[in-house]
This record gives sequence, C-alpha cells and structure tokens, in this order.
Amino acid sequence: MENKAMKLVLSGAPHFVTGYDIQKTMGMVIIALLPALAGGVYFFGPRALLVTAVSVVSAVAAEFLFRKALRRETHITDLSAVVTGMLLALILPVSSPLWMAAVGSAFAIVVAKELFGGLGGNFANPALVGRAVLLMSWPAFMTRWSPSLHAAAVDATTTATPLGILKLGGTITDVIKSVGASGKPALYLQMFLGNHAGCIGETSGLLLLLGAVFLVVTRVIDLRTPVAMIAAVFAASWLFGRDPVFSVLAGGILLGAFFMATDYVTTPVTPIGKWAFGIGAGLMTVLIRQLGNFPEGVTYGILLMNVVVPYLDKIIPRKFGFVKPRKVNA
Repeated sequence: MENKAMKLVLSGAPHFVTGYDIQKTMGMVIIALLPALAGGVYFFGPRALLVTAVSVVSAVAAEFLFRKALRRETHITDLSAVVTGMLLALILPVSSPLWMAAVGSAFAIVVAKELFGGLGGNFANPALVGRAVLLMSWPAFMTRWSPSLHAAAVDATTTATPLGILKLGGTITDVIKSVGASGKPALYLQMFLGNHAGCIGETSGLLLLLGAVFLVVTRVIDLRTPVAMIAAVFAASWLFGRDPVFSVLAGGILLGAFFMATDYVTTPVTPIGKWAFGIGAGLMTVLIRQLGNFPEGVTYGILLMNVVVPYLDKIIPRKFGFVKPRKVNA
C-alpha cells in the first residue's frame, strides 16, 4: 500500500470556507473600488490617479522589500498590498504631496501589517492606520481641500468639505451655498453624486454603492456591519440635532462602512459581533464629529472598534460542533 505524505496547513484566524482565495477576494475589492477611483479622477482631475498610483506602488514595494529583508516568502501577488494602497489613496485629499502618500502607504504596510506577522496578523486596518499617522504628522496637508472641477459655486467655502464648513461654525445653508445647490433636496442629490470637496474616493455615494453592491452580490462582504454603522450614524446624528441624511452622505461613512469596516482580519466574525462593531463604529464617528477637533471621525471610529474585536467575538460565540455525551452503563 502506497503511503502518501499529507500536508497540514496551519494559519491564523479568521477561518472562512469560501470558493475564493485571497488573491481573488482582493481582486474583487479592487474591482469594486474602481468606480470610486474613476469618480475621483472625474471630480478632481488626473492627479487623483497619480496619487493612487504612488500609494499602490509604495505599498507593494514596502511589502516586497520588508519581507525580502527578513528572508520571508513574498506575497505581493495576493493583491492585499494593492488594496491597502488604493484604500489609503482614496481617503487622501487630491492635493496631498506624492511623498506623503508614499510614506503613509509604506507605514501602513510595514508597521500596521508586517510587524504583526503580515496578512491575518494585523489587529487594525492598515490603510486607516496610515491615514491616522498622516493626519497627526502633517495635518496641514491632510486638511488642504480642492473643490470639484465641476462645482457650480465659486464661493470661498468651496475649498472646505461639507463637514468642515459645519465644524467651522457654518450651517447647512452655508453648505448648500458652497456646492451651488438650490435647497436641501438638491444638496442631498449633489452629495450623493459626489460633486463637492473631499477625499479622492469618498465624495460619491452613488459610485461607492455601486462597488458595494458588487461585493454583496459576489458574497465578498456581509451586510450586517455596514448597515449597523450607517444606521448608527443616522440615529446618533438625529439625536444630536444634526441632519441625519446629510451626516450619512458627508465624509467617509459609506467608504468606511462598506470597504473598511468589513475587513476580514480586523472585524468580528460572529453575527452579533458584526452588529456590535458597526453600531460602535457609527456612534464613535458621530461623537468625534460632534465633540472632537476634527470634522470627520470615521478613521478613529473604526480603529477604536478594531481594538475591541477579540472581545466582540466572545459575545455568543458560534458553535462549530457538539460532543455527544457517552452513555455509561451502571
């Protein structure tokens, strides 16, 4: 009888049974991000594509060189570094210096991902860690906004984001004026389409939802966390006396909810954990917007919830099997 050696593969959590491997899953995410990237190029010009390219190249190079230096197997073909680079670029202003995009992307890969063991070992979303570091290190660059190339308004406040206008003491009326809308319904429509100042890939709710639908249909993401996060932002904004529809459409709520709060590694795997994560991220986002110094809170809202994921997974953990009690004869 021929003896065949069996190979036992050990890997870190989380564990999913799926027909997709890492490369295919990351490829799906890249496809889903393309509409938002195309919108960034349309609204802010070709420099959006340049910032994204620099960020992606830096992420891939950082992962390759770091793993080579430590004599580890390289995994750049799994496309996870490409996704990190794209996500970071989409949450940067189009006016960001290219060197800053490269530094943030390299930091995200090396410090937030590889120092914790690589893909599957990181406890926080690398792209959000990279943005948080850039925001703390070079806040002037990270808050230098460019108006949409297709904006009808020429008011000076056009160079501020809708959330930034409110943080500076403005009102919804000022926001309406800044985007050249005729009223609230027109403001909602314009923000949904994305024709206003903001980060490269966060302004268009329509394009982000197109990508999100693709991920849902292909079963790459679960809807529990995004729905919980968006609902929490809506409800908490209403309780604080803010326009809830505006709060959902403004800033990076949709980008964060569908593309970052659904990360397999840094978010819960249990159903109730997903709901709790989304609610917590949404509440933290609104609290930071309302009480913090920054007009936006998605980055820190999700990062703070990343830290408590191990505890969220312990809430009614999923049972994968039972041990049948053995009958003992007296």
